[in-house]
Amino acid sequence: MLNELEKLHRACFPHKPWTANDFADLKKSGCDIIASQNGFAVWRVVMDEAEIITIGVHPDARRGGIAAAMLTLIEADVKKRGGKKIFLEVAENNHPARALYENAGYIQIGIRPKYYDGTDAVLMEKKL
Repeated sequence: MLNELEKLHRACFPHKPWTANDFADLKKSGCDIIASQNGFAVWRVVMDEAEIITIGVHPDARRGGIAAAMLTLIEADVKKRGGKKIFLEVAENNHPARALYENAGYIQIGIRPKYYDGTDAVLMEKKL
């Protein structure tokens, strides 16, 4: 499974692909991972808060609802575990991802200047 995640991550994020070992380390650190043939998501829950680490969808399968479905699954899991808030950060220029999160009720709460190789990261939050 982790080797397949590595291949999928490389297709989604060719500039900075994660390895199977990176996914194994995330799992060991307490992160949850869900994956399908064309998408994956990584998040962690600590106490009553959660952080979405990443959501990726294969370029050939984008705009088909996979990311929104994974977001719904994550939110349900976080609620089930007593989570009250979910945080994430997204590149300021990643307009499709920002639209996904905004449409799902996430609001901007801050900026991390030049976080992604010179591009600002937008910090977002959703109260559950």
